[in-house]
Amino acid sequence: MIWHSGMIWHGGKNRIHTVSGWKACRLWESKAILLDLRNQAGLRPGAIEMSQSHPVVIVGGGVIGLSIAWRLARRGEPVLVLERDTVGRAASRVAAGMLAAAAEVGFEEPELYGLCRDALREWPAYADALERESGQPLDYRSFGTLVVADDRDAAEALRRGYRFQEQQGYPVAWLSGAEALEREPMLSPRIVAAVSVPEDHAIDNRALLSALTTAIEKAGGEIREGIRVDRFDSDRQTPMVEAVMVASGERITIEASKLVIASGPWASDLEGWPNDQKPSIRPVKGQILELRMRAPFDLQHVVRGPKAYLVPRSDGRLIVGATSEEMGFDARLTVGGVYGVMDGAWEIVPGILDQDLLHIDVGFRPASRDHQPIVGFTPNPRIFLALGHYRHGIVLSAITALAAERMLLDEEDDPRVAAFATGRF
Repeated sequence: MIWHSGMIWHGGKNRIHTVSGWKACRLWESKAILLDLRNQAGLRPGAIEMSQSHPVVIVGGGVIGLSIAWRLARRGEPVLVLERDTVGRAASRVAAGMLAAAAEVGFEEPELYGLCRDALREWPAYADALERESGQPLDYRSFGTLVVADDRDAAEALRRGYRFQEQQGYPVAWLSGAEALEREPMLSPRIVAAVSVPEDHAIDNRALLSALTTAIEKAGGEIREGIRVDRFDSDRQTPMVEAVMVASGERITIEASKLVIASGPWASDLEGWPNDQKPSIRPVKGQILELRMRAPFDLQHVVRGPKAYLVPRSDGRLIVGATSEEMGFDARLTVGGVYGVMDGAWEIVPGILDQDLLHIDVGFRPASRDHQPIVGFTPNPRIFLALGHYRHGIVLSAITALAAERMLLDEEDDPRVAAFATGRF
């Protein structure tokens, strides 16, 4: 597919049209290669053709949209991902990469807890397939997670969570402070108790995004960055999206066989929703730090405390996070936010104060009204939603993509995501 200056191109038919004053160029039926248009259209090198059929258009190039694109493309489905910025920029790239159920989900979320557990069962095979097809490592770490308490009140709250996890049949173990310190020497000696969660793992989220991008393109899918979709038309036999090429300001229209909306916190800004179908998705700001570990400091486990978490990487980086702020799309780094994260982390792993500070960043988690994902078809069977994954986007990306593959291509329901259907609000 190639877009350019103010026209719709019907390849092979030698016809050029203008649609409603919109500037657009579409190459649907021809395999012609228009090399001189690549830079003007902001295309990735080598990605300048499109199959003869309309693609599945995926709005949003975060981990959810990319994961769905990979699962569809690997089965030969024409796929086009449209990303307003660069892939993964809003939340996925800034995430810590925790693959967690027990350490992340609370008492009041039994359906979400179950979904996260189902997702964790899928992750080993899912990661193996992605590494194999992309040729890139994901730094999948299975050292487990330690959830720690640094005072009596925190220990009482931890004990309640531990009992809930035991009741759910999750493999967890209660540790005294001394036992926790023996297992992870980098912990503070002030830790009074901990819960070991061996099946909560971690992955390098940036490696995941890179591998997904590579695997999609190897499978014949296409990714367009700098394309901001602002409207879609669902009243047609085949959905159509209208978008802006951010660099040039030119407008384009794209026709799709099916439309997947995975645009995170920007989904509610799209125009074209029927009155009773517009999802309520808001951004929740998170400030996060990236450190470089220096010997002899060598944290091995993911560590979660009352006010912060720490996620080590195999290459020596350490991710420390994160704030949770209802501030809209406020991308400022704040002293208070950074201090709060560092103070919470220092209380449980004091050695972080001697590590190198590499980077501080801000991301925007996409949150629905109940903080649980929205996955499934709208009343229009050609429009599929994958939204609102909030804090759980990385861990749920695998099961969301597998469910989307099953529902979009095999036309079968996936009971694992039934509780998160689009009509529940």
